[in-house]
Amino acid sequence: MKNKYHLDSFELSELINEETEFLPLMSDEDEAKISKEDTPDVLPILPLRNTVLFPGVIIPITIGRDRSVKLIKAAEAGNKTIGIVSQKDFDTELPELKDLNEVGTVAHILKMLKMPDGNITAVIQGRKRFKIKEMVQNEPFYKARISDLQEVKPVGKDEEFEALVSSVKDLALQIIKESPNIPNEASIAIKNIKNSSFAINFVSSNMNIGLTEKQALLEEVDLKKRAILVLELLTKELQSLEIKNKIQSKVNTDLDKQQREYYLNQQMKAIQEELGGSGSQKEIDEMRKQGAKKKWNKEIANAFDKELRKLQRMNSSMSDYAVQRSYIELILELPWDECTTDSFDLKSARKILDRDHFGLEKVKERIIEHLAVLKLRGDMKSPILCLYGPPGVGKTSLGKSIADALGRRYERVSLGGLRDEAEIRGHRKTYIGAMPGRIIKSIKKAKSSNPVFVLDEIDKVTRDAHGDPSSALLEVLDPEQNEAFHDNYLELDYDLSKVMFISTANSLTTIQPALRDRMEIIEINGYTIEEKVQIGKHHLLPKQLKSHGLKEEQFDLSDKILEKIADQYTRESGVRTLDKMISKMIRNVAKCIAMEESFEYSPTSEVVEKVLGAPKFDRDRFTDNSVAGVVTGLAWTSVGGDILFIESSLSKGKGKLSVTGNLGQVMKESVTIAMEYLKAHAEVYGLNSDIFDKWNVHVHVPEGATPKDGPSAGITMFTSLVSSFTQRKVKEKIAMTGELTLRGKVLPVGGIKEKILAAKRSGINEVILSKQNQKDILEINEKYVKGINFYYVDTLKEVIDIALLTKKVENAMDIN
Repeated sequence: MKNKYHLDSFELSELINEETEFLPLMSDEDEAKISKEDTPDVLPILPLRNTVLFPGVIIPITIGRDRSVKLIKAAEAGNKTIGIVSQKDFDTELPELKDLNEVGTVAHILKMLKMPDGNITAVIQGRKRFKIKEMVQNEPFYKARISDLQEVKPVGKDEEFEALVSSVKDLALQIIKESPNIPNEASIAIKNIKNSSFAINFVSSNMNIGLTEKQALLEEVDLKKRAILVLELLTKELQSLEIKNKIQSKVNTDLDKQQREYYLNQQMKAIQEELGGSGSQKEIDEMRKQGAKKKWNKEIANAFDKELRKLQRMNSSMSDYAVQRSYIELILELPWDECTTDSFDLKSARKILDRDHFGLEKVKERIIEHLAVLKLRGDMKSPILCLYGPPGVGKTSLGKSIADALGRRYERVSLGGLRDEAEIRGHRKTYIGAMPGRIIKSIKKAKSSNPVFVLDEIDKVTRDAHGDPSSALLEVLDPEQNEAFHDNYLELDYDLSKVMFISTANSLTTIQPALRDRMEIIEINGYTIEEKVQIGKHHLLPKQLKSHGLKEEQFDLSDKILEKIADQYTRESGVRTLDKMISKMIRNVAKCIAMEESFEYSPTSEVVEKVLGAPKFDRDRFTDNSVAGVVTGLAWTSVGGDILFIESSLSKGKGKLSVTGNLGQVMKESVTIAMEYLKAHAEVYGLNSDIFDKWNVHVHVPEGATPKDGPSAGITMFTSLVSSFTQRKVKEKIAMTGELTLRGKVLPVGGIKEKILAAKRSGINEVILSKQNQKDILEINEKYVKGINFYYVDTLKEVIDIALLTKKVENAMDIN
């Protein structure tokens, strides 16, 4: 049964004729009579789709379902009394008990008519409320056992209730007056209703509210509470109606204004044609159509319309016409609020990052964290990362991988050598040849407002008389400011907050402090030999094979050979030189294939040396402990970790201290501190304090051509001095690093990962470190530190106890 109840589509003329009965509005006497009527314990139940029947209210319903037709005919032949309940879901075709509201209205069939279209229409009147207790019959139609719901009315004369009813009528009359769709005759009906309960029910039945709200009103048995609910709903409806009428009035005013502008524009067009130019109207119309499709805010739309009208007034032969057209084209081409959808598959993103780059765990973890937060929150400002590290470690190429992982567009701007502020912010339109800055141009090229944007070599930005580009970048890289980035050419604020900026730098010292403060610095250390082998095997070798037209089964490099190439033919933090060496090996194979010469699938060390030449670098290896005063230290360089030797020797003299080996100021101070601490605590190490005035001390660090500096060799120098003065042997295969103080404390130093790997490559199996450096060891992959025993110390005495043996060297000098 499709009980669609539309007053506006119901033809009263089809019902009214000479024999029509006119039913009066319900009076107090009628209500009293209905309240005394006995309600049957069992009633046939008629479900309605989108109508709630209230007591006293008369409505027509159209019957369509077979079950409902049978019910109406049976009731018409009987006592004409049925139970009306509304369905919870409009779309349910054959509702069960759970699909019906429990509270309904006892109804009396006043009239049943057969309409011209074949449907049956019944006019029914609500009598009183009831509640379904249980269903007793399903076929041929529903029957249910019911109970009465008595209405609770105010006791005696309640002035507040009378005022409520009066307010409900007044608001209903006002809504009828404001609404153009409700006939004025409805106000006559409301004015003539004398019964308060019927007035509330009549208004409730005809209010423009949903089925759920109407059912709630029906279920409210307290008349006064129901009157308050109706008053609230009427107030909301009146406010909504007033707002709609206000908007409609404004729209009509705007239409009148648009018509006036249209006629004026037509007149202007005619004048321009008379003057010899139409202002390229076709081109302007096309721009207007493009503008109508853009998703921009009101401010941008107004600015675009203003600039377009300005272009329309210009003659196409004027020089400014081309400038204005280029400016409007830029506005149209920029992706205002147009963003690509991020990929929230974190596992897939991680696979993409691991596929393209080996290691770099901190950067990958930060990207996955950002993606996870974005997935949970749905919207957030993108981080501004600065990847800082030596050349060739994959900082720039990482930006492309991040874009692939996030599913975003990728753009890169090289800032190396940039010295003009206008390159960032753009030129003002008044200048000849003016154009937007690199940021806006790249956004236009990306066609998205949320690309991954790599600012390459940010540490190499310079400045001159034209301004300071790094200062202009302060606005770009500030999350609190870049949501309204101002380009001098565009002259409109552009939101850069959704852009993920990734800057790269080799050194932080040349970056302006304020700019550095705005970025999240992530240090990327150089690769270890082990990591370089893996990168060469899984990334560089397949890439070079493909670029040289070779297949994987034609050539391969073993891990041992890759380690030899990385260790003896390159000395860098990154892998660029390693890539070149692998390329050279493959070119040799390609030459052999082309000339039909024999070659080895997996070359040996001899073949490598034949192709690449003799090894260029020979890493320092551990030396023996047969000489007193020679101690192995660990050093950090820009190309990775290394070992160095601290040598000290004594010669008869007056206690002069000499230091050689191209040492920096900090390293020289470490020698002085070590010497002074040893003098102050000579007795602890079994020395006579007088000997320091009898012997000259010379401290030397080999490889004098290489500058050296830093405090990390402090404990190594102290151990060397103690060994020289006591002539005790240094333990074999032990190295150390740490800063010393005049109080004999051992302080932590940096570059631990690189230093430990250098020690392992050199065959060292024991390392002394500051206790505070223990956390750095925990960050290193276990396979890289396997086989090395670590000693964590607090004082210099602990260092000496571990590093020096009680046995003296052969041919020991008599120091005392």
